Amino acid sequence: MHPTDPITPCWQAALDLGFERRGEATRLVRREHRGPLRVQKALYPEGAELCHAIVLHPPAGIAGGDRLQIGIELGANAQALLTTPGAGKWYRSAGPISEQTVSLKVGAGATAEWLPQESIVFDGAQARMRTTVDLDQGARFVGVETLCFGRRASGETFDRGSLHLGTDIRSDGRLLWRERGVIEGGSPLLHSPIGLAGFSVCCTVLVAGGEVAPETLRACRAVAASDAGARCGVSAMPQLFVGRYLGHSAQAAREWFVMLWQHLRPIMIGREAAVPRIWNT
Repeated sequence: MHPTDPITPCWQAALDLGFERRGEATRLVRREHRGPLRVQKALYPEGAELCHAIVLHPPAGIAGGDRLQIGIELGANAQALLTTPGAGKWYRSAGPISEQTVSLKVGAGATAEWLPQESIVFDGAQARMRTTVDLDQGARFVGVETLCFGRRASGETFDRGSLHLGTDIRSDGRLLWRERGVIEGGSPLLHSPIGLAGFSVCCTVLVAGGEVAPETLRACRAVAASDAGARCGVSAMPQLFVGRYLGHSAQAAREWFVMLWQHLRPIMIGREAAVPRIWNT
């Protein structure tokens, strides 16, 4: 049976995580799930103050009609980094829409890093992705989203289907960033210079809750893409940093993000960039 066959049962899954600062350590104090979403254990590769968690979706792909809800809450002064074990796969659908919503609530003085690996949007997928971030006073957020349209290595392009995107970031209730997008398979936007400009991979980096000094911004602007012909750019606004990448390689997009992260993480999180070990497997 094909994973997007309409008679395949749809997954309705939810994951609710809570992190709290206890003494000098951040603890994963709440881990509730429904359906195939899991965090197996808290990890501390950078010491007790910062908790790493790997969000698992055992089916490995998201088919038409699936609904995934991920809620993450950090108490005051907690520090957490969350990632995924591999690329997310959004399968083609005969019609039903698949959805993923991610909600982060970051308490006063806390730091949250939401760093999933890339999402591969198959030709014919009908997908919706929504992320909301709410920051209390003094909280910081680092996020990355990498999208691959079609499977370029297999000669597949994104000719059918659609992807709806939405991201909101608020600080103390004030809206810092709102983005909405709809990318239709086969749309002229895929080749337009104001769209994807013919590239199959796009990456967005968002860092919120702190100011980026001019020298840090200059260093980020000097970061070059390793993918031949790729385009990238960064900008800074009050309490918000935005980076954009267009290319054909998810690996090159990740390398670009990591180089930005090396400049941004020390000033935002107070730590040197440390690539999660799972990214190397």
